Amino acid sequence: MSFYRTHTCNELRLEDVGKKVKIAGFVETIRDFGGLVFLDIRDMYGITQVVTSGRTEDVDFASHIPVESSVMVEGTVKKRDKETINEKLDTGLVEVKIEKLEILGKRTKELPFEVNANKEVREDLRLQYRYLDLRSEKLKNNLILRAKILQFLREQMIAQGFLEVQTPILTSSSPEGARDYLVPSRLHAGKFYALPQAPQQFKQLLMVSGIDKYFQIAPCFRDEDARADRSPGEFYQLDMEIAYSTQEDVFDAIEPVIYNTFNEFSDKKVLKYPFPRIPYKEAMLKYGTDKPDLRNPLYIIDLSEFFEKCTFKPFIGKIVRAIKVQKHLSKGFHEKLLE
Repeated sequence: MSFYRTHTCNELRLEDVGKKVKIAGFVETIRDFGGLVFLDIRDMYGITQVVTSGRTEDVDFASHIPVESSVMVEGTVKKRDKETINEKLDTGLVEVKIEKLEILGKRTKELPFEVNANKEVREDLRLQYRYLDLRSEKLKNNLILRAKILQFLREQMIAQGFLEVQTPILTSSSPEGARDYLVPSRLHAGKFYALPQAPQQFKQLLMVSGIDKYFQIAPCFRDEDARADRSPGEFYQLDMEIAYSTQEDVFDAIEPVIYNTFNEFSDKKVLKYPFPRIPYKEAMLKYGTDKPDLRNPLYIIDLSEFFEKCTFKPFIGKIVRAIKVQKHLSKGFHEKLLE
């Protein structure tokens, strides 16, 4: 049993009524009803309501604890009165009657913003007070989701016989798609290490060394501008390499991982593998990109033969290709287009 807690703030149930317990967490809300004070105590796992005795000193002490202070509560679990039951909480049928309330970390300044408030907060302010930002339900759930996805990826790769290897972070520069981040060497003046943009060289060394199937949740450091699908500076990727393999072997290994991961963590319909194969040339001719969004049926159609019969000279003898838009376009739209 921990000195600070016997239960998390999401564990207590009706079967715990009458037990002596300890919980610890942040004070989320305080409700002062004069003779009693109710506090919601929040930790990573959930929320538990605690209530003071009717003694004046207890009420006065609890009502003056700053919200978002860290506290430890010791007391007895009791069933809530019918009118105070909160069905939105897993612990909503019970509360803890406080016998000891200790402040572990008191908030000494005004909050720059409310945690878990349903209003927008400037991003620079959130980043300045990141420790508060990360207390929010949304960001906490993002971290939990990320951890679950990484664990799921690892389990699938290991089940296929892949060996997880952590490759070096300080390395020499190698030609990749962006600028390197450099780290000056302490021992060698004027020399620098580079942070890897990808573990490409190291995984090829592993193949040459006889490590048959390698994978890594690898950090990639790239000094480039932000993209819609990639954060600037650094991102993580599932990196893998297989010895003595063909392109189809790689597809066979990674397709079930992609399908199972999105099927597990997304509520969107996922196409079952094997996924459709689109040759590069066909993709460029039909979609104009090598990573088309197949949900958007905008195909590029070759109309060269049709325009051979027209009298518009700029099109005669030329390759003419067009996109068919499934939408009625106004006369004004066409006039602007002609201009």
